[in-house]
Amino acid sequence: MTPTGKLRLGVNIDHVATVRNARGSAYPDPIRAAKLAEEAGADGITAHLREDRRHISDSDIERLMDTLTLPLNFEMAATPEMQAIALRHKPHAICLVPEKREERTTEGGLEVAREENRLAHFIAPLRDAGCRVSIFIAADRRQIEAAHRIGAQVIELHTGAYCDFHAEGDFEQRDAELERMREMAAFAHSLGLEVHAGHGLTYETVKPVAAFPEVMELNIGHFIIGEAIFLGLQPAIAEMRRLMDEARA
Repeated sequence: MTPTGKLRLGVNIDHVATVRNARGSAYPDPIRAAKLAEEAGADGITAHLREDRRHISDSDIERLMDTLTLPLNFEMAATPEMQAIALRHKPHAICLVPEKREERTTEGGLEVAREENRLAHFIAPLRDAGCRVSIFIAADRRQIEAAHRIGAQVIELHTGAYCDFHAEGDFEQRDAELERMREMAAFAHSLGLEVHAGHGLTYETVKPVAAFPEVMELNIGHFIIGEAIFLGLQPAIAEMRRLMDEARA
């Protein structure tokens, strides 16, 4: 049975912290951004605590856990340090992402198939603690099957390649990637996995992905924070929410 109902929007607040850290100040405050996002119609907040702490900090996670009324989607690398932090805070959801210190942002999906045994043991205590475990992966059948085998409840499809092809004007490749994501969203759903998607989505690219009936949640951050410079955070989120709802209708 194909899912129905409202498509959820998770707003990633990482780059509010990026601007704050550029001057080493206390502002802009990502927790304030999270509260404004809720008022604007967000269904959840996403924050990535990177190993190098380049944007979100440990204290940000503590404050989010203390003050948020929305669910927190805690993005993290599959390392012992991050596992310990997650088990201490027990956020609503944990999304495992690949992480390299030299990258600007998350550059691809997690390699699950080659690390099945390690990742299965890694996520077991997180599930036991009551956290929903999501794996950020490319639209690839082998990776989706591996994510299912290790006990993940959710996959998040990496939409970055699709968005990059659109930005480059390579519409043939864009449409091929979109079709691949459509097929893999349906395949993941057939395995009983909940399907999310995100990375690089903009006002121009969100609607085709939002229209996938199996996708239950989109996580969007950098573009929304960028648009907020010109529109304000709440109007920027409200416009993304409008486009998602329009596509879903």
